[in-house]
Amino acid sequence: MINKYSRIYIAGHYGLVGSAILRRLKKEGYKDVIFRTRKQLDLKDQKKVFNFLKKQKPDFIFIAAAKVGGIYSNNKYKAEFIFDNISIQSNLINGAYQNGIKNLIFLGSSCVYPRNCNQPIKESYLLSGELEKTNDAYAVAKIAGIKMCESYNLQYNTNYKCLMPTNTFGPNDNYDLLNGHFFPSLIKKIHQVKINNKKELILWGNGKAKREVVYVDDIADACIHFMKKKIKETVVNIGTGKDYTIKEYAIKILSKIISDKKIRIRYDTKKPNGTPRKVLDISLAKKYGWYPKTKLTDAILKTYDHFLKIEK
Repeated sequence: MINKYSRIYIAGHYGLVGSAILRRLKKEGYKDVIFRTRKQLDLKDQKKVFNFLKKQKPDFIFIAAAKVGGIYSNNKYKAEFIFDNISIQSNLINGAYQNGIKNLIFLGSSCVYPRNCNQPIKESYLLSGELEKTNDAYAVAKIAGIKMCESYNLQYNTNYKCLMPTNTFGPNDNYDLLNGHFFPSLIKKIHQVKINNKKELILWGNGKAKREVVYVDDIADACIHFMKKKIKETVVNIGTGKDYTIKEYAIKILSKIISDKKIRIRYDTKKPNGTPRKVLDISLAKKYGWYPKTKLTDAILKTYDHFLKIEK
């Protein structure tokens, strides 16, 4: 049973989700949380990962380490996205099993589900159709991680759980306009409109694609919740169960960042829309007692406040 004195390893503690998990564990008083920087431990190196886990012997592992990016980088760097992610997660999952570590949470992504999926998306829809082409390499890697956890659970009686978050945002996000996800990129674009006193905002695609977003502290909350929860299923969706168009998100963020003047929205339809719609069915997570707690408007303000601090 995991308790406040259990040894917990966070792989990817410096990233968006990993740093939120670390903040949450510290806040709740967990005494023995371990982590390593990329320089200290190359997670793509199987031998080093095995030796690290053998020496440290954590009771629980969070796999939040991954190569991630938005629609541009997912489409342009497919080789790195599939190789890096399969290497990282395979080394950690198999290394955990080899060292007798029975408990871990692998963080996936809602992009593992088919492009033209019934909405809202249930966990059972995995592998029921064709993936979105712009991020299929990343999705295949994450699906491999899910199937690895599932297979080890069946064959070796491990307790490896897979949480599938929807589009996640918050402190420590990547605001790069090309390589970041759509939500942090929107925040940066709108900030640039503000500081440069522009009159229009240019969005990729036609603005009609629908997305669900969740604040990163809610993901961290889900991780701690399911770390302590015994469940039958391997895969659990984590999100809000609500979605909006890219245009609607832009309007919401504009209203919080630029409230004193009207900004015209223009669309670059030469750029891809990506998956037409993606909203998760979170009824399974709710059945186990988890639900999102942060309001979207509050999350936007908290994220923008963090963005301003790192922009200085």
